[in-house]
Amino acid sequence: MRLQKGPLVIFVMGVSGSGKSTIARMLSEALGLEFVEGDDHHPASNIDKMASGTPLTDEDRWPWLAALNQVALQHQEDGCVIACSALKESYRQVLGQNLTIKPHWLYLKGDYDLIYERMQKREHFMDATMLQSQFDALEEPKEAIIVDISGSPELVIQKIKNEIL
Repeated sequence: MRLQKGPLVIFVMGVSGSGKSTIARMLSEALGLEFVEGDDHHPASNIDKMASGTPLTDEDRWPWLAALNQVALQHQEDGCVIACSALKESYRQVLGQNLTIKPHWLYLKGDYDLIYERMQKREHFMDATMLQSQFDALEEPKEAIIVDISGSPELVIQKIKNEIL
């Protein structure tokens, strides 16, 4: 799937630990677009909840998704790459709401064991024990560029470039 010409809003999505922030940051640099870290837009109550080992509910997520939608709306003229889990179709609907350009979805796909192992090696507010709740909530997107994350970040970026450029 080649990307359209003109401004781009790209959501890099997947479960926690799939590499969203790393890949979105690298992709934004490669494309010359602003990088937006979705986690920076969580209210403190969401971060506290996840840090305590409690998965977020849909009610917890709606304000966060609406905030990220506002970010996408603000950047639709100049483009951006947003790292955001976007686990469910209903979440993706909120994220893309009212955009005048079609958002692109880049799904970082990996198996549980690989992602769990990676999560054990990083410092993040979301504990690796919550990974199963992410997989349980995940509704794989039907319209997305799907990228296998089993390689290095550089290899993943190369796969993405081969797919979209």
